[in-house]
Amino acid sequence: MTIWIAVGATAVGCYLVKLLGLLVPAGALERPLVQRLSALLPVALLAALTAQQTFSANGALVLDARGAGLAAAALALVLRAPFLVVVAAAVAVTAGVRALGG
Repeated sequence: MTIWIAVGATAVGCYLVKLLGLLVPAGALERPLVQRLSALLPVALLAALTAQQTFSANGALVLDARGAGLAAAALALVLRAPFLVVVAAAVAVTAGVRALGG
């Protein structure tokens, strides 16, 4: 029963957040600062999530094969490689470092 209460509370919370977004006046959304922030916020959140998933394990800071894979992906992005090449480079470098014992 506790699970269903949590599911119901989450559903109501999601609905209220969506409703709150619809109630924001259009004038507030047309401000240049709001538009600039709304364009940059997803990038910042994705970068934070990537850093947290790459450099932490069980709440501790770690540097392992995932960091090397992220560096390879960053290098591929700097070289303007296509998305699939970026992913393949990250996978290959991560697997290579892990195979070497890292």
